[in-house]
This record gives sequence, C-alpha cells and structure tokens, in this order.
Amino acid sequence: MKHPVIVTISRQYGCGGRTIGRLLAEKLGVPFYDKELIELAAKESGLDESVLASADEQVSSSLLYSLSLGMYAGVGRADSMNGLSINDRVYVHQAKVIRDIAQKGPCVIVGRCADSILAGRADVVSVYIHASREARLRRVVEQYGMDPHRAENELQKIDKRRTAYHDYYADTKWGRAENYQLSLDTSRLSDEGAAAAISTYLEFFDPAANK
Repeated sequence: MKHPVIVTISRQYGCGGRTIGRLLAEKLGVPFYDKELIELAAKESGLDESVLASADEQVSSSLLYSLSLGMYAGVGRADSMNGLSINDRVYVHQAKVIRDIAQKGPCVIVGRCADSILAGRADVVSVYIHASREARLRRVVEQYGMDPHRAENELQKIDKRRTAYHDYYADTKWGRAENYQLSLDTSRLSDEGAAAAISTYLEFFDPAANK
C-alpha cells in the first residue's frame, strides 16, 4: 500500500464481502472491523451487546413503508440521543466508534455506513462489492449452508434491509457506482483474487488527488 488508507466495504449479501475484507486486512497488515464494531459500540454506549446486535444495520420496521416511498431520507442523523429509537442510538454509537477507529490509522471496515460516516476524508477508499444473482445463490447455499428453497428470499430480504439502512442514514444511494472509488464484481473472482484486486487498486490510489 503506497499510502496509508482506510478501506470501507459495502456489499450485497452473498458476494463474500466480509471474507474479502478480512483477507484484505491481513494482506495489508491493518485492523479489520465488522461484527467487532458491535462489541466496541456496546462498550462506548453502555448498551447490552445483544441489543446492539439485534438492531445492527437495520432501521425500525415501522419505517420501511415510508422508506419505500422515499420519505425520511437522511433524518436518522441526530445530534442528541433524546427521543431516538434503539436503531438510531445504535447508529450514533457505531458512527462514533467508526470515527474514533479512523483516527487511529489504516484499517478495513465492513458495512455500517462507514463510507458515508467518513465521507470527506481524503484517506478513505470506499469499495462496493457485488456479484450476479447466480453466484450469490451458489455461495449462500454451498458456503453458508442455507436451504436452497430459502436462498432467493434471503438475498432479497437482506439486500433490501441493507439498502434501507444505508439510504436512511447516508447522503448517497447504496450500490450506485458513482458513490464509490471502486466497484467490484466477484462473480468470477475467488475471495483471494478479489482482495488482491483491491490491494492492487490501493497501490495506485493517491489521497492528494482528491483535494
């Protein structure tokens, strides 16, 4: 890695985002954060870890209909904890943890709107990982051990949840290539190959070019 950077990874369900992120972090020799953010946010907030886990990367179900109509865009951000739902409180605490982590140096962060939370930092490389429906179905069945009859529905449900979460809290739309430095299709890449591709991109990434 030519320049020290923070890599944020947004990912469709079933395309290997977590595994690729961990492999990339190992390759770069930097810390990796995914589910680890829940534990850190629990310590920061004083909330029970199981409560944070249940609300992780989710908006409250009562909002889903409004979100589908394009209402409430961006209103999840708040400067005060007064009156916030548990989902919003989890977001606020995770956002603080993500900013604190970024201040410590290079790392890889998966999900949790990290790309939006750290927007404006020249040392952030935002990556979107996606794959064909067929490739994702194959992974969730063969690697995740999911019942083939449930796989299709699970893909749609989790992607919808991640889209709603990101679009509720972020200023950008989830999955649009123009909102990321790098968009990577892993349909015909191994997880190791995908991590290597991102690492190669980082060799040519110049934070100063963003100024």
